[in-house]
Amino acid sequence: MERIDFDDGMSEDDIANTGVDLAATEAVVAQFLRTLGERPEREGLRNTPRRVARMYAELLSGYHTDAEKIVNGAVFSINYDEMVIVRDIEFYSLCEHHMLPFLGRAHVAYMPDGKVIGLSKIPRIVDLFSRRLQVQERMTRQIANELQELLAPKGVAVVVEGLHLCMMMRGVQKHDARMTTSAMHGAFRANLATRQEFLDNISRGATALQI
Repeated sequence: MERIDFDDGMSEDDIANTGVDLAATEAVVAQFLRTLGERPEREGLRNTPRRVARMYAELLSGYHTDAEKIVNGAVFSINYDEMVIVRDIEFYSLCEHHMLPFLGRAHVAYMPDGKVIGLSKIPRIVDLFSRRLQVQERMTRQIANELQELLAPKGVAVVVEGLHLCMMMRGVQKHDARMTTSAMHGAFRANLATRQEFLDNISRGATALQI
């Protein structure tokens, strides 16, 4: 088989761990190209089915990723009960209705109750749920619920801002329209001042989403 540099940084083990059947996906992509009137065997498309199969294995890897494995014990006991915020976490996902990308930023906060999580684990949790066929509303709730389950904190807040190519490239074709969703648990839901402190923090210095 011809050796190709796919430039996706994924090893064969990485591909295998996604659970995607590459051969079956390649066959489907080749057939799809034929339905468009294309010839998958021509030079420019010869390796496209393999590239597309690997791409979806990468973009949809969240289906076969385990949250406990991501966290890997990085939950620490600490006497700290003030708000922890990680803002401007970039994410990329695929809309489940048209399989077109939506992308943007997630802002995540929690109020510890004796436990904190390693800083890098929060973006990884965002990736866990964004790398699936998604709707933004569900993804936002899943991120919040996962942190609530892992840490049992006094509160969790998640705000996600997204640009949806299914609305920009087709349909209403509104390039500047963006969607904001939120999910709140505990103190962030019950206490207006706590919620406002979080919202003020994530809006401070915020820049417009761009593609």
